[in-house]
Amino acid sequence: MDELKERIERLEYHQKLLLDMIQPINKDFDLLIIKRRLAEREVKEFYQLCEELSAEMEKQKAEKFVFHFPLFKQFTSRLNGKLQPEETIRACLKQNIYPELMKILWLNIK
Repeated sequence: MDELKERIERLEYHQKLLLDMIQPINKDFDLLIIKRRLAEREVKEFYQLCEELSAEMEKQKAEKFVFHFPLFKQFTSRLNGKLQPEETIRACLKQNIYPELMKILWLNIK
């Protein structure tokens, strides 16, 4: 069992080294997923959150809302604890993931 644990730790270390070596091209969010060790379930939850907030954003736009801080607050409160809001929004913008939503969320960072 100790040998298996040692092998897993070595693989994790090697993965970290490989991640530090690569230069992502428009894959910033994917890289963030790996660096923060998110499980597939957690990534699906993130995309579900973005879907819900995008729908809410469209509803607010139809009602002529111009102040979207409540969306930002929802995003930050429901965002996986392994992710930081600013870093996540920046990575999504670079990778073109939910660009309209992320642009509105980014306005609340500045």
